[in-house]
Amino acid sequence: MERQASSPEDSPSAVPLSTSDITLSPVIPIIPTTSLPWELTQITSGFAPLNQKYGQNGEELERADYNESEALRQALAHMRNVPRKGAAVERHLQTVENIAWNSGLAPEDIDTLLDVALTGPFAEVVKTRLLKCLIPATLIPESAVVRAFSRLCASNCSTNIKILFFRWLIAMFDFIDHKEKMNSLYGFFFSFLQEETMSFYVCNLLYLLTRRENVKPFRVRKLIELQARVGSQPYLQALLLLYKSFRPDLIAISLPLRRKFCFKTADSIWQAAVFYVKQRNQHSPLPSMTLAVDPCDSQPRKKKWNSSYIIPVPTSSHICEGEQDKERGSASLDVMLSGQTFFPLEQLHTFSQLLENIQDIQLPSQMCSVLKSPPLLHYLNCIQDETVWLRLYYWMNGALKEGCTWYKVSNRTSEEEFRKFLDIIINAQCFLQEGFPSSEVFLYKSLPIWDGTSCQTEYLQLLSWIPLGSFSEIKPFLWDSLTQLFFTSSIFHKCSILYNLTRLLQNWLLWHATEIRMSTSPDTVMIALNSVSELIYYVGWLSTIALRLEKNSSFLLHFILDFFEIVSDAYLNYNLPLLVIFPRGVFYPALLTSNTITLNHLCYIMYRKG
Repeated sequence: MERQASSPEDSPSAVPLSTSDITLSPVIPIIPTTSLPWELTQITSGFAPLNQKYGQNGEELERADYNESEALRQALAHMRNVPRKGAAVERHLQTVENIAWNSGLAPEDIDTLLDVALTGPFAEVVKTRLLKCLIPATLIPESAVVRAFSRLCASNCSTNIKILFFRWLIAMFDFIDHKEKMNSLYGFFFSFLQEETMSFYVCNLLYLLTRRENVKPFRVRKLIELQARVGSQPYLQALLLLYKSFRPDLIAISLPLRRKFCFKTADSIWQAAVFYVKQRNQHSPLPSMTLAVDPCDSQPRKKKWNSSYIIPVPTSSHICEGEQDKERGSASLDVMLSGQTFFPLEQLHTFSQLLENIQDIQLPSQMCSVLKSPPLLHYLNCIQDETVWLRLYYWMNGALKEGCTWYKVSNRTSEEEFRKFLDIIINAQCFLQEGFPSSEVFLYKSLPIWDGTSCQTEYLQLLSWIPLGSFSEIKPFLWDSLTQLFFTSSIFHKCSILYNLTRLLQNWLLWHATEIRMSTSPDTVMIALNSVSELIYYVGWLSTIALRLEKNSSFLLHFILDFFEIVSDAYLNYNLPLLVIFPRGVFYPALLTSNTITLNHLCYIMYRKG
């Protein structure tokens, strides 16, 4: 089984931090409650600060005179004008931290804070604390990212600051409103691969940004040279495999057949902070809050849940940007020059609307939001950009792993919440009539430790959407663990597994029938023929032993015969040249049963085969 590469840094410990350690911690900077905290109270419009004390002089700012945006503006203005390194900025730094970690920052404030953090004459500890405050309330403007990267390259920032900036870009990638200008800087991002300590994060960012036009021969050579120097690192192989999917003619070296998801999806510094800001803004929405959340997602949760699972309603990023420009009294220059109009995703509800406006559709920045929109799922099937699917798979892989209630010891996700999340994925797969590679990898990694009861119905439905492939490759990852679970479970659980294996066979036959019309290669027929025949043999073996264990139960025979009814369709309806004989351990119990329904079912299958 493939192993997921871990980050080069060590994970933070769970030991409580002292006040002096907070500024150096790689986790969320906890604002101490012993040194002049903000006291909050819930009023009709949300949460508002009662008072706040700064510094050692105990200056108080009463609620009547307090304005959060004005306090943030003054703090950033002071820090931008700091004359020298070592000047006293703690008071204003605490103001920025308090506002950022409680309410998030508006797009223009993120731009200003990036400028202050990357160009200000501060010590590395202060810059680190400022970068950790980059928590968006809505979206992150792409222009701010481009300017910040320019400052990063021009200034003399340390390697730790560069790494932290890249980690922030990766964690907040789906919050950036556009990616076109960032993609134009692809070569500059690629140049940072020369620094070995940063290569893991650079590969992660490049994996998210890569398009077909970015794959060049000199970049392929550079990656191969880097791999020869540092060894076959999973993150390098993942990027090379992505390059090979776009330009197979440029890469001749052997790579793993299955794409490895070797990057973390969210950084522990910001993921809980974004979740907290979202939860708080549900009580007191900001004027610029444009990422709407479904009513079912806005209910208070009993346990902490990673923000990756809160799937927003599809929202046009250009609308968010236009509203922000309107609030500032200016128009976006890019929109004025391009003259292109986009159809608002909030108004896209039917297939006819999609057909009428298909040329004016722009995918949302948060790709996970398409899972709840059937028209956008239709649109994904029409476009040929593989990068869009890779972004969706990348997010889904981490979301499944982090939210799984039995995959890791965590109390942040309840079983009911994870069940709803699996339902969304299953509905999307049923709609597309295609399984996601992310759910396949999740099955391979989680099935050996599954207890057999948690989210049973939804989890087994994922089994029926495993893509058609070589059975010999799937067997060691899935069937060995499934066999142990099958023989040690109740008869009802056995029937559930057989039902989903029946759906899996039906999906494989449908995919084969589709592929055979699109491809004349004999290899396609042989792969399907071998995989289907081995699956039938495997289920026949399971059924034979299960009937012995359950004393030839008629209830169990019903599900077994349903499977073999689909087997009889292989040649009749799907043109698969396959002849299968009933296993003796199934045929004779069904033939000699006293249950007339079971006997009738057997005779019907035999008649169709004849």
